[in-house]
Amino acid sequence: MTAPTVFVLSGPNLGRLGTREPEVYGSDTLEDVHAAVQREARDLGLVADCRQTNHEGELIDWLHEAVDVGADVVLNPGAFTHYSYAVRDACAIVTTSGRSLVEVHLSNPAAREEFRHTSVVAGVATGTIAGFGLQSYLLALRALV
Repeated sequence: MTAPTVFVLSGPNLGRLGTREPEVYGSDTLEDVHAAVQREARDLGLVADCRQTNHEGELIDWLHEAVDVGADVVLNPGAFTHYSYAVRDACAIVTTSGRSLVEVHLSNPAAREEFRHTSVVAGVATGTIAGFGLQSYLLALRALV
């Protein structure tokens, strides 16, 4: 039996982790996040397909792909969280198809600038985990099992 695949998707600017505002996002790089996710997924009997993009359309295509292959999703939409109705609609396709989608954030958007307080994704996500740094991704994987 093949282990279930989970898409672990990260949006814009997350490829700059480790150097981008370390006082907010920590010193872990995206490679560190992906390595930890891969270890945790393996321990949970999952296969993690980790991807990052700065491009809205590519992220939407990956969400559609998750539906097509029957994968659950861990998603850090980055700035798309706050304004991308196209990403929100693609997330809704995931959850209305019977798959789970956990929105994650390294920092706690509610404790930051006011424009970060609203997530257009949260209303269609299965759940949201925020504020635990790299652990947010690992908690999301655990939530899926």
